[in-house]
Amino acid sequence: MDRLNWIAALTVAGIVGITNVVAAEELHREATLPLALATKGAAAAVEKCTKDGYKVTAAVVDRAGVLKALMRADGAGSHTTDSSRKKAYTAASLGRTTSELGELIVKMPHLQALREMNDNVLILGGGMPIQFGNEIVGGIGVGGAPGTHLDDAFAQAGLDAIGAAPKAPAAK
Repeated sequence: MDRLNWIAALTVAGIVGITNVVAAEELHREATLPLALATKGAAAAVEKCTKDGYKVTAAVVDRAGVLKALMRADGAGSHTTDSSRKKAYTAASLGRTTSELGELIVKMPHLQALREMNDNVLILGGGMPIQFGNEIVGGIGVGGAPGTHLDDAFAQAGLDAIGAAPKAPAAK
């Protein structure tokens, strides 16, 4: 390599190195939902509903909507695995409870398009974001109880078990 190419290579390497240092300092840090908490939350939701005589499935997803834990009670309908996962995904990605989203759609019909956002969205009560402080780290969804108010209560039991911020809509 001649002297001019060698100097050019060193200059480029130096610029890339400086750029990497600046980029590393600007990276956003995000909290991650640990598997242990995801599992504990799902288990608490299923345990609470089983105590109350219902058979449900509870799903927990991370902030990106990727499944971390899924627990299906003995005898819970097969459809509850999909509904609980989709409720958890919806709550995590939209940052609101699925019950709140359902109420918003009724009040503001132009928001109906939220239902069609993608195949993973399910706007039906029982999904809640998992939030610590001001940061949403995932979502929990429960499906299978005879009423969305019950799915909400069981999802809230999962949040309570892991110390996440309460999200259940106020009782009416």
